[in-house]
Parts: sequence; structure tokens; C-alpha cells
Amino acid sequence: MGNWNTYKKKGFFALLSAFLLVSLLGPAPSYAAEANTEVPKVIEKTSPSVVAIIGKPSDSDKSLEKNRFNLAHGTGVIVESNGVIVTNAHVVKGMRNIVVVTSNGTTYNGRATNIDEESDLALVKIDATGLSPATFASSSDIKVGETVAAIGTPISFALRNSVTVGIVSGLDRSVSSQYQLIQTDAAINPGNSGGALINMKGEVIGINTMKYAEIGVENLGFAIPVDTVKYVLKHFQLYGKVKRPYLGLELEESWEAVVGLPSSTGLRVAYVDPDSPAASAGIQQDDFFVSIGTSKVKTLVDYNEAIKHYLPGEKVDIAIQSGSSPVTKSVTLGEVKQQETKWKQDAEGTYLDADRGKTKIGDSHFGWSMKYPAGLVKGRQSDDGDAVSFIDAKGEFSLSISIESKLSDELSPTALLNRLASDNEDNYSGTSSATILERQYVKRDSNPFGKIVSRSGDRGYVQTRGYLHQGKLYKVQLFVTKEHYNNNFKQNSYNDLLDSFKLSFNEKDGSLRDISVFSNGNTTYTNEYGLSFALPSSWQQGGYTGGSSFFNDDYTQAIHVRATSASSGDTLAAWAERQTKQFEALYAPKYRTVDEPKEITLAGVPALQVGYADTLGNKWNAGYSLFFIKDKYKYEVEVSYPRDDKGKELDELLETLTSTIKVDKDSMDQELGYIQDLDELMDPDRTITYKNEKYKYAVHVPENWTSANSYDNKDQANKIFSFTGGDLTIGADTKSSYEDAIKKEEAAQKKSHDNDSEYVYTSSDVTLFDDIKAKKFDISYDKAKVPYKETVYIFVRNQITYHVSLSIDEAVRTEANENRLIKAFESLTFLK
Repeated sequence: MGNWNTYKKKGFFALLSAFLLVSLLGPAPSYAAEANTEVPKVIEKTSPSVVAIIGKPSDSDKSLEKNRFNLAHGTGVIVESNGVIVTNAHVVKGMRNIVVVTSNGTTYNGRATNIDEESDLALVKIDATGLSPATFASSSDIKVGETVAAIGTPISFALRNSVTVGIVSGLDRSVSSQYQLIQTDAAINPGNSGGALINMKGEVIGINTMKYAEIGVENLGFAIPVDTVKYVLKHFQLYGKVKRPYLGLELEESWEAVVGLPSSTGLRVAYVDPDSPAASAGIQQDDFFVSIGTSKVKTLVDYNEAIKHYLPGEKVDIAIQSGSSPVTKSVTLGEVKQQETKWKQDAEGTYLDADRGKTKIGDSHFGWSMKYPAGLVKGRQSDDGDAVSFIDAKGEFSLSISIESKLSDELSPTALLNRLASDNEDNYSGTSSATILERQYVKRDSNPFGKIVSRSGDRGYVQTRGYLHQGKLYKVQLFVTKEHYNNNFKQNSYNDLLDSFKLSFNEKDGSLRDISVFSNGNTTYTNEYGLSFALPSSWQQGGYTGGSSFFNDDYTQAIHVRATSASSGDTLAAWAERQTKQFEALYAPKYRTVDEPKEITLAGVPALQVGYADTLGNKWNAGYSLFFIKDKYKYEVEVSYPRDDKGKELDELLETLTSTIKVDKDSMDQELGYIQDLDELMDPDRTITYKNEKYKYAVHVPENWTSANSYDNKDQANKIFSFTGGDLTIGADTKSSYEDAIKKEEAAQKKSHDNDSEYVYTSSDVTLFDDIKAKKFDISYDKAKVPYKETVYIFVRNQITYHVSLSIDEAVRTEANENRLIKAFESLTFLK
């Protein structure tokens, strides 16, 4: 991770951490009083054009516990009097329930209307009139060394419209941005993002975007220049987005450019998309860019600055160095595809505080409730909701509630108090014993409880209360730091909170927030490819190579999900046909069935449903595979279950799954690239060589066969190379003689036949590999639950006794499968 901090983690606690880091950086430089006499007038003129922005952070930030104090904030600049505000894209992307506060304290609900991540700029709209729009400078007027001021909302929302003063430290900087930036030493801190960098005329010269945050580094901030801001705003106004030209190639900077030296070689073409404008114009890999139009380009920032002067559909002359020859190519530009902006709002409405009006909190499933002070923050909660923790926003106390089942209501007061004291000491005493300050059984007509108050060394004080109710122990523990516990006023508030705990939950009480997570319904799963669907909450998730698996509680039903990239020219029908043929190749015809593909719709696109069934000879498995292609990815959802499973429960499962399948591009991992579908490359006859140096043999087996240690360098005495319904096993023994090995095998075969007359075997003497004497055992067991045939060879080579077994189930005994097994055995060679 680099050092460029754009403050994309914007929650309450992330900002607190950022504050601790920034506070180590030291104060901003002082300026002579005479140099700053104009600053107050400039700020008075400009500050009304700067607003503070606050909202709920993106759902994608999984590190933040969702509560009323998890808020993100930044700054914005008014560009139109009717409530159009420019800010950073990273401030409002994914932000929900946006609230804008002007310099005079007026509050408005807002929404992000346009977002452009490439430039890190966005627009927010509020319903207002008569606002004071900012005046924008011209980039050509910006001078290094001139005095500037940054206006924003650093660290805390309570510090909105704070001002810091500095100078322009540098221009045309290219750091962590698609475009050039202004460097300034005016203090820019978390929350300043999206605010104004102004000159001493009160004109905006840039939009603050980032700072360099590292201990020992001071006053290194950056702003987006006003000409880039104007460029983006113009596109927002004309097109609703930034229309970026598309060439269809990847460019690579020289080593000099990467480290910041002047580059003499320019940009190398690392890749050209075959169907792109660049390819049509004849630009090739390893060409070097010289200029775009009249603009010289030697860095990626140079390239982006030059190309932004053109629109998709326009022609541009690109000068390149191809080998030793300078060439000019005329390119008709395409257009970069972009995602649409989505305005997000919580289900609760536009309130910034989702718990607005909630004065109590509780769990409807476990049947408890208590008061909900404004400073109480819900922390971790168990999957079933039988344990939950809370902290105080000011850090004064923590509270936990846990429920233990399978206890008796007949537990005596003495036993209850002893239990609470023991739990209290285990949880909070650490290495030293807790000192009990109070212990009593509090008798009440309803809900009597045991109470333990103890001091835990220097850590603080713990009060534990235990309630017995309907075979459960409800344990409430409050931990208070030492400095706050001895404050009588605060003690009263703590006791009031504990006294409010009740073993009841009033579902009709609108002021009561329900935090129950217990569910007998469905759970929605979303993977990194944006695929989501719902399954019964009783199902559990597993994993396998290339995807995810889900199982019901007894593992008889399963769902496997796989996502890969769609290759150029591939179609839904061709893909489903390939998968069907692979399945059919696994089994002999009488051991499998495949239905004709059924056309359906999933995730809003055409899909194919292919039903199937297979067996190895005992029980039949059934299921179907769902195939669909969306946003350049192929999604396969395979459902499997015993063929005898029928009825309402299975029908409901299939209906729930198919009706809830969705693909959301915004939920995709942004770092995803091309994911090759390995089935497209699979050759079932391609082999790999395994060598066993210790036991002096080598064998060629199909690449798609598996074994726990088949292809490593460990020389094990027994190796099993397996495939669906069969295997090749090679055993090697340096101690047993050929005769002893045969006697042992004959005894084992005879015992199996004596135990079950349907188990049939014959033995014969054969010659292998032209000159090796061997004993061969042919086994068939047609009446087994899974009928199979097996051939065993015993022979000696290089004073090593080999025991080789070829086994294949009747269900997979196709000509192709059997030939691969025989071919693998015949490939066996012996090392010297």
C-alpha cells in the first residue's frame, strides 16, 4: 500500500485514526502578519461558497460496524446558486443519505448526481436558491509561491469551514492522479477533500483532493487544477458524464518517468486491443508515442492531459516511433464505457441518523429490551444474535449482553451468584484476581437477578447481572473505566441503563429498535463478481477451487457457483453445449441423463437451464445447471440433490434461487481482470509426467486426474492417480519378494470371494513391457453397490516389487475413459 492518502475510509473511527496520524506531522508554517492582512477579507468573501458534506459511508466498507456514528464527511464548493456543488468523487461515491451544511449553518438533503472517478470529481445537488457560487480563476494565472488558503472540514464535522494558509509549492505535479495537480503546503487534512483552494483574489484555483501522510513529512497537499475542474463540469453539463476518448491500448512509462526523471523514450505501447481504434489505425505493440495532436507525451499524465482535448468520434493525429521510423497515424477515437451514478438512500428514508426516534433497543427473538442512549454504539454481534456488545461513543464504558440456553430455572440464587462471579473473573480479571465489591441476589416480583460488582486491578470496574428466564441465562455486563466509575453522577446514569434491561420486547413500540439477526428465512450471498442470490438461512457456505459452494444442513443438497470471463465470440448456446458434452463424456449412457436446454431469464438476461442426472450404480443424483453471460462474465450456478428428493421444499428452494439471482456491477471487485475458463483449454488426453526417483519409475497420466501428492517430488511408496469413478494405483516395495507379494494378493482375493460369491476374480501369468514376468488378477464385482472392474499386476523390476492396480466403475467405463487408463499404465517406464 502506498503513502498517498485520499481518505477513502471516512467513518467516525477511521477519521479518529487519521487524526492521530496527522497530529504527529507538526504545525503548518507561520507567515508574517503583513503577508496575511488580506486573508480575512478573502475568507469572508469566499467562505459562503464552501459547504460541508456528511453522510453514511459506502456499504462496501466492510471494516465499519454500521451504527449512527459511522459517518463520512468532506467538503464541497458551490458552482451554481440553485444548489449545484462540486466535490471529490471519493467523498460521495457510495455515500448514502447525504446532508449538506452551508457556512451559515443551513442544512439541506443532497444527492450525488454525477461522479467521475478518473478526475476524482463529482456533483452534489441540493434544493436551494440564492446561494453564493464560487468564482473560478484561470490556470494560467496560478504562480508558484503565491499565497493560497484551503477551506474545508478537517477531522471533525464540527470544524467545518476551517481555513489554513500556505503557498503554491508546485505546478504540473503527477502523483496518484490521471491528471496534473497543484502542490501546496497549506494544511490539508481528512475532511478537506472536495474543498476550495483559493488565491488572494478569492478565486478558486483548485479542489483539494489529497495529502501525503507519513510521519516526518509535513505540508505536502494536492489540489485538482481549475482547468481540469472546468473540463469535467462542462462535460457534466453537456453530456451528464465525462466523455473520454478510447484508443484501446495499454501504455507503459519509461523507468525515468516512473522515478520522476525527464524521459527521453516516451510511452511504449504494451498492448493493443485487436478490435480497437488503435489497431484499426495500425498502431502496434512496442511502438512509442511521441505526440497527440500538438501535445508532446512522455508520461501517462501527459497522455491524459492531451487526450482530454478531444471527444469520441473525432480524428486525431498521433505521432509514433515504430522501430527506427517516425510515423503519424490518423485515429478515429472511440469512447470509454462508464458506469452510471446511482443515488443511494437508506430504507429508513433521508435521515442521517437511521435510529432517529429510537429510544430503546432490543432483540425480538430473544425477548429483551433496554434504553438506547444517543451515545450507545452497537459493536460486534454473534451470527445468531445470542451475544452482542456495545461501546460508549466517548469511550467511557462498554456493555455486553449474552444468552445461554439449556439452563434450568431452578438454578439457586447461590449457584447463580457463583456462576456470575466465576464468569466475571474469567472475562475481566486478566492475570490478577478481581476484587468483589458487591454481591447480592436482588428479589423482584418480576425478573429477579444476581448482581456482582468487582474491581479488576487497574483496568476498571465490572457490574454483572444475571437473569434466569425460560431455561436461559441472560447475562448483562457493564465495564467502566476507573476514572469514570468514581463519578457519582455517571454512576447513576450507568445504573439507570442497567435497570432499564427487561426480559420483554414490545413489537408495537415504534421507539424500540430491533437488532435481532436470528432468521428462519433466507440469506442473500454476494460474490466478488457481483453475483447475488438468496438461500435458506439454514444453508452454509463452503468453498472450492474456482468458485463457492453452499450446502443444506445434512449436505444432501448443494449449490456450486462459478464465474469466468466470456471469451471473444463465445455464445451462451456454445458454452452450454461444451459443458453438456463434458458431462456426457464422464459417464456411460445408461448411467446418466441430460435434458434439452430450456430458455429462461436470469439477472435480466437470457439464460439456459440444463437438467441432468447421474449415478455410479447405487443412488441417482439429479440437478440442473444455469448458464448466463452478463457484463463480459459467464456465470454457472449448479444445483444438485438426490433424484428422489421431490416436493414443496425443493420447489421452494429452486424458486427462491432463480427468482433472486442478480448481477450488480457496483458490487464487483474493481481489481477483477480476465478470468480464463479452464474448461475451454481442457484436453482430457493431455498428460503430465510423474517420476519417482526412490522407487525408480515414471508414468504419464492425464493432466486432469488428481491425487493428493501425485505430481510433487516426494517419492512415496504408494501413489494413487484418480479420476471420476476410477484410479491408477502404483505401489512399490523393496522388502517383499515377488512370491510373497503374489501369495498375499491371492489370499486377499480369495477372502473377498469367500465373503461374497458375486465377487469374481481370475489370475494368470503374463509378460509386461516386453520382458517382465508378472502375475495378473482380473476382478469384477457387478453386484456391488457401485459395480466395478479392476486389474492388478504384480511384478519385479530393479529388485523392487511393484503392485499396480487399474480400477474403473462400470458407470464411467466408456471407451475413452478405459483407453486413458490403459494408456497411462502402458506408459510406465523404469529408471536406472
